[in-house]
This record gives sequence, C-alpha cells and structure tokens, in this order.
Amino acid sequence: MPPLPTPRLQLTHITKAYPGVVANRAVDLAVQPGEIHAVLGENCAGKSTLMKIIYGAAQPDSGHMAIDGQRVHLANPQQARALGVAMVFQHFSLFETLTVAQNVWLGLDKALSLADVTRMIEQKAATYGLPMDPQRLVHTLSVGEMQRVEIIRALLTNPRLLSLEEPTSVLTPQAVQSLFGVLRQLASEGCSILYISHKLHEIRDLCHACTVLRAGQVTGTCNPQQESNASLSRMMIGSEPPALPTHSQQAGAVVLGVRDLSLPSTEPFGVDLQGIGFELRAGEVLGMAGVSGNGQRELLQALSGEDRRAAPGMVTLLGQPVGRHSPARRRALGLHFVPEERLGRGAVPELSLAHNLLLTRTESVSRHGWIGMAKLRAQAQQVVEKMGVKAHGVQAPAQSLSGGNLQKFIMGREMGAAPKLLILSQPTWGVDVGAAAHIHRDILALRDAGCAILVVSEELDELFALSDRLVVLARGRLSPSVPVAQATVEQIGLWMSGLWDGAASAPPAPAGEPPLPPAGEGRETRAAHPTEKHSKTKSALWTGFAAAFRAAKPVHRSPVQKGALP
Repeated sequence: MPPLPTPRLQLTHITKAYPGVVANRAVDLAVQPGEIHAVLGENCAGKSTLMKIIYGAAQPDSGHMAIDGQRVHLANPQQARALGVAMVFQHFSLFETLTVAQNVWLGLDKALSLADVTRMIEQKAATYGLPMDPQRLVHTLSVGEMQRVEIIRALLTNPRLLSLEEPTSVLTPQAVQSLFGVLRQLASEGCSILYISHKLHEIRDLCHACTVLRAGQVTGTCNPQQESNASLSRMMIGSEPPALPTHSQQAGAVVLGVRDLSLPSTEPFGVDLQGIGFELRAGEVLGMAGVSGNGQRELLQALSGEDRRAAPGMVTLLGQPVGRHSPARRRALGLHFVPEERLGRGAVPELSLAHNLLLTRTESVSRHGWIGMAKLRAQAQQVVEKMGVKAHGVQAPAQSLSGGNLQKFIMGREMGAAPKLLILSQPTWGVDVGAAAHIHRDILALRDAGCAILVVSEELDELFALSDRLVVLARGRLSPSVPVAQATVEQIGLWMSGLWDGAASAPPAPAGEPPLPPAGEGRETRAAHPTEKHSKTKSALWTGFAAAFRAAKPVHRSPVQKGALP
C-alpha cells in the first residue's frame, strides 16, 4: 500500500481560549494537496477562530500547525501569505474610498506597479469568470461585487492553501457555479481549499471531505458527497430542522402599496426603477427574487425612506402616502427594515448590543429623552435569549459577534418591535442551518399574526419555503406576481432574465376591484431547508441566471454613516 501523501495542512491539538470561552479545544485537521475540505459548524462553533489561526491573524494557546510537513508558527498574515496561504473572510477588509485595483495592490508585492495590478485583475477576472472593473471605487460596489474583489485578491497571490469563509453568502446562483468552477480548477492544479459554509447542498456538491465542529471541538469527519442534508444537519446541530408550518388563512387589507414607482438612478452605476407596482397585504409574505444589481438596492431605499424622491402617492403605508416620509416617520407607522449590510447599516460596530437596540427601538427612552439603562439592557437580553445569540452579554460590542450571531440579533431586534410591515433583505445571510430554521419560523409566526412581510433574497429555496407569492426584479422592472403553489423554479429562473412579457400581468388592483388570490392557497408543509432538490434545478436555472447576470448593472453602494439604519 503506497504511503499517504504529506498533508498540505496539518493541525494537531489546536486550542485557543478567550475570556469566558474556549473557541477551539484540541482540534485536529488534515487537508491534502488538491483537496476541497469543508469545515462545518453552527454559529460560534469555532470555525472563524480556526481560520484566523491558519492565516496567522490569531495564535493558538497550545498545539501546532504544519504546512507541507514543516512545522510553522505564523505570527501574522504576512508570514502566512509568504507560505502560500490566502484567506477570504466573510466580512470584507476593503477601503471604500479607493478603487478595486488600489485595494488589491495594497496586499501584493511592492515591486508591482498599479498598472501591472490592473492588468492582472482583468486577466484573472476573465480567466475565472469573475467580472470586475479595476477602476471602480469600492463604495460604488454591491456586497456581492465586494466579495468578488476579495476572491480575486486572494487568487492573485497564487495560493497553495486557500481558505474561504461563507464565500457564496452574497453571490448569485450563477456566480456560485462560476466560483465552484474556479475552485475545482484550482484544486485540479494542486491548490488545497478550506471551505467554510452553512449551505449543506454546496458542501455536498463541492467538497471532498468535511470536518464538523461543535462548541469548539471536532465531533466528526465524513465524505459529504455520501451524506444527505439531514445527516449533515444532525452532525452539526444534533437534530434536523423542523418542517415549517402550513398556512391556510387569507391575506387581509393592503399594508404596502407601490404604484408606478419610477426613479432615475442618482449614481452612474445605479439602476433606474421603471414603473414598479405591487401590493402587500396583512398576513402574507411576498418573496422578491432577482440577480444582484437589478435594482434591489434602489427599490429598498425608496421603500425604507432612504430615498425620498418618489411622489407621495407612489408609496403608501396603511393607506397613507409616504413617498416623501423619512425613515423615522415610516417606522412610527409600523415599517421595520433589515438591510443586507449588517455592520455599518444594521449595527454600529463599536457600540454594545444594548445601545444598538436604540437604532430602531425606543421603548426604553422616556418622553423627556432619558434612556432607562436597566430597561434597555433587559430588552436587549430578551432579544439575545429569544434568538439564541451567542455573545459575552448585552454590553459586548456588535463587532465582537460572529456574522451569523449579529444577523440573529438584528433580526430579533426588528421582529420584536411588533411591526405592521417588515422588509427583510437577505434575512439568513451567513446563518447556520439551525438558526435559519429559527428565523424562518419567527417570520411565519409574524405573518400569521397579521404582519405584512417582504423578503428580498437571492436564495430561491428560502423564497419558495417562506413566500405566499413571488415576484422577480430584473433591470429595474418588476414581474407579475405568482402564487408560490403555482410557481416553478424554471419559470422564476426565466423571469430573472426579464422574460415575462406576455405573462398575466398583476398590477395593484384599483379600489373596488377583487383582491389578490388568497395567500397560501394550495400550500403544503415545506421543510425548513428544501435544498435536497437543489441539484435537480440547477440546470433549469442556468440559462435564466446567465442572461440576468449579463444584463445586470452593478449596484451602487452609497457611503453610509456607520449605524445609520433608516
């Protein structure tokens, strides 16, 4: 029997503790050359800490690490990069006032000129199907495009070991398949890849091996291609997510009305909104699909009050024209909003969880403006306990939380405000399978209590699981709505390329006309994570996604003051 090859990466009994918590406890991990190895675990399982140790951003308290058989001690990321180790973190490390090329240039050999780096970006982007303009300022990029910059920056170092943390959390399905092609090509060339994700179907589709962490310890290893979503879920959280409840009640009165909303973009890389019209009723979930960069940001800004250029009657809330209302006035009427950017818009990084509650919740503020700190801390503690947020108390700064735990806190903050209208953008971005099931159940409980909910997501499985009706946003235009029981993945994929002309139009009904079809008509119980069918639908979606991706304009990311949640 031939000897086993020397592992590209070997971790032996790695332990790392922080005040009050042991993040990693005697972790063993081996990654072979050319292997795509998944690290799976729920939020706060220790995955991010382990990746920081591998990249030199943190040092273990005990244990040792070897690369290609040579024991190493990495004091900083520069030493890791010199050994061929590259890392793409879930939260980006980009200077927003610099261009893409300038950001990439900062981490490369100083002997290279900016012109050299620009050409390298263009070549790498073309080679791996990751379209990117090196001259774009980072603050004009969408979150998905920022992810692309981080990936290209890592690829330009020609890594021997590439670690990716939630790399597809903000990528379109088409871009995910493109990324998988990149990773498979890299693996075939001998690069080892550590892949950290909560998306079980992706791990089964892509990875050769999987190590499961729970509470900082290795609880198992497996070949994910021989596992099911259910078995991986049991290894990760000890159980399977429960099925989502059925929904039989009819939708109520119109809560949100949008009529002929047309707004030219204020930015050179923005998308013009063209005649957007729809209604959202009490007690229903409207799912909005679409490839990133087709007007989602512009529409959400118009609905939340960040953009107040719309005529008053273009947007109505509970019958009141609010097109010119500020975010605060809309919130007073019952509108709550969860943006896709957690740090900077959803939460102020440096502030505690308790103080971040004040961004949108003022129950602890007296009519004279005094903050009742005891009441505020109690409210924050309720959110932490209800959502299962893992943090060192409510005084912990937002930036100290893992991405998934911060998302749970922001979702709990907004859902706990008893909203009449809840707008959610990417509600389970970076959240593990158990927490995602929890969030989904809470969303449906709010719906059953009469809340009107708009879910904007690039996860079709999530939209089909939650929604009563579906619409698609493409090139700044909105498709007709279709009851989810009548929708097919193939149809939605085609609509994502803007090809719905000729379909039955469903604009908002004028007063006195029959209401929309009952929400949930014909719906069956759905599993919280219906990703088992994912591979069956990929080929059907490919044409629609590819066409939509080519048609999409880049999204403008306005520079927003930290914590300036509308």
